[in-house]
Amino acid sequence: MKKTFFIIQIAVLFSFGAKAQDDIYPAPPQKGTFYITNATIHVGNGTVINNGTIKVTDEKIVQVGTNITASGDVIDAKGKQVYPGLILPESDLGLKEIANAVRGSNDYQELGEWNPNVQSAVAYNSDSKIINTLKANGIVLTHVAPAGSLIAGTTSVMQLDAWNWEDALYKRNTGIVFYMPSLINRRPRFAGVRGQQPQPEPDPVKEGLDKIEEVKKVFREAKAYSQEPDHAQTNLKFEALKPLFTKEEKLFIHADVVKQLLVAVDFAKEFGINVVVVGGTESWQIAHLLKKNNISVILSREYNLPETEDDDVDQPFKTPFILKQAGVLFALNDDNDETRYRNLTFNAGTAAAYGLTKEEALQSITLNPAKILGIDDRTGTIEEGKDANIVISDGDILDMRTSIVSAVFIQGRKVSLENKQTQLYNRYMTKYGLK
Repeated sequence: MKKTFFIIQIAVLFSFGAKAQDDIYPAPPQKGTFYITNATIHVGNGTVINNGTIKVTDEKIVQVGTNITASGDVIDAKGKQVYPGLILPESDLGLKEIANAVRGSNDYQELGEWNPNVQSAVAYNSDSKIINTLKANGIVLTHVAPAGSLIAGTTSVMQLDAWNWEDALYKRNTGIVFYMPSLINRRPRFAGVRGQQPQPEPDPVKEGLDKIEEVKKVFREAKAYSQEPDHAQTNLKFEALKPLFTKEEKLFIHADVVKQLLVAVDFAKEFGINVVVVGGTESWQIAHLLKKNNISVILSREYNLPETEDDDVDQPFKTPFILKQAGVLFALNDDNDETRYRNLTFNAGTAAAYGLTKEEALQSITLNPAKILGIDDRTGTIEEGKDANIVISDGDILDMRTSIVSAVFIQGRKVSLENKQTQLYNRYMTKYGLK
């Protein structure tokens, strides 16, 4: 009886969740011309245009400036701030819905340690309830990456207003994800039972180095495979790694401590590939070495304690400025399981309080991730010829007190900002006569 009641409860919850966004549809393709006028335009490259106008035709920005005559379909943005569409530089959006609770809602990890041929794009769920909450915060693109224990699979860039994963594809096969083994020897919490001889603990550093050597061995074999003109048999895993050696794709290495970062540098040197560090907690300690080897960094969590007790407690807030000073290309991220990516802009705002200018902080969530992901020819700034990925905010988008997004455009389409939260808000405001 209890089991039946529990099943009924789950069914009710899922039926509510399934209906919560049934009337929120992707926008149709943009046709024709419209103008955004009288706006403060933050171009995304450090330039700010006051009282400016943006002309959009179909899905492209065709003109940006102050001396543009607007006619026909005009959006008056007087007193508002206009920004490039924000980019979430790495996430499991669309792959993980209800973590550690509803297994059927998740498809973010394959079995085994060697999965370079697994493609995250085909697992992307464009009906995720989280997606619409991100659009309401100005995020229009995300770099979707699978989880794993070593070589997890292939990443892709997805736009957030689509009917299915094919429609959502913005750039397929951006890179391969490598989760670096731990290289820290942490003491066990309990040494053993009194009166018994303690069992020898395995050395995690040695185990990690052995795993790294395994990865290098596979990479050497894959590189040799890629240089052969013909193959007696097709190796799907080596085929997936091929674009790394031609620099068509990048290797996204999840690494935080200096030891791991030095291994990432070693990979870039030995295999001549483009490396991006994801996490990068201690990247500030070897910033000049990262710059020298042209390694980019995606900083994952600003609101976290430092890696070691000797570091300043606010070190994570200061790291973006240190990387900027060293000339390292970096982007800010928000991978906190509690906020589910929605604090991206506020992470950038905090970085602006610790050394970066407001425009440099904006670049860390627009142009910089676009460069890292190889899509800066299409997006990341409000410039002629680029996709019309545009966000209009009532105030400063980096300040949670004034960040009120009033309109979002993805490839020229004005997308809905409705989501489960806004619908619940409107429902109960109506119920109690407060709307």
